Amino acid sequence: MKIALVGYGKMGKMIEGIALSRGHEIVSIIDIDNQQDFESDAFKNADVAIEFSMPKVAPANVRKCLDAGVAVVCGTTGWNDQLDDMKKYMESKNGTMFWTSNYSVGVNIFMAVNKYLAKIMNKFPEYDVKMSEVHHVHKLDWPSGTAITLAEGIVDNLDRKDKWVKGTLTAPDGQVSGDAECAPNELSVSSIREGEVPGIHTITYESGADTITINHDAKSRYGFALGAVLAAEYTKGRKGFLTMDGVFDF
Repeated sequence: MKIALVGYGKMGKMIEGIALSRGHEIVSIIDIDNQQDFESDAFKNADVAIEFSMPKVAPANVRKCLDAGVAVVCGTTGWNDQLDDMKKYMESKNGTMFWTSNYSVGVNIFMAVNKYLAKIMNKFPEYDVKMSEVHHVHKLDWPSGTAITLAEGIVDNLDRKDKWVKGTLTAPDGQVSGDAECAPNELSVSSIREGEVPGIHTITYESGADTITINHDAKSRYGFALGAVLAAEYTKGRKGFLTMDGVFDF
């Protein structure tokens, strides 16, 4: 498969190594200093582009991929508010876009467990639920895209919660901001930014009798990079808006 990389930071380089090890060809690498290559024949001949950049430039990158007629796997989070508009743009181009808040195989298993647990806990109103996530200091958005997806999985399956809200943010300097309190119908999602943590997501159900916790702790970015390549393999030859549901069929 011919793959184009859009964004060539740590994730882009790791994706490159995994793709090559799986027998794929990297035909184009686009970063901030060679945006003109979106118009190149090498890019337009790619089967799939894998985009990992920054939230402020990801929507423009995705549009450029769609304009070139190249299917795009987007791994950049933090621009969820524009996703519906992007779907419409993709449809207008008769294009293909793969999007998920997290490409890790383990995280997607965790998401499935999260939804199942919420369905069970819907029968036990004595348990309240909250969520926290920890990421490296370079991550600008909070809560993480993964945390938002997990929160939506809870809200969709737990009648006593009808929306999620930002809890507290603990910054790298230790300063805490945000709202520590929330209404009974709200799910609090708190965030911590420290060190080089790849990602930890924790969901806690608590009653007067006990505490139930499920946790996913990423050891490195490798799982995310591998998942992006698997998504690209799934995307080739398909049309429309694609997600991890199709890849893993949970």
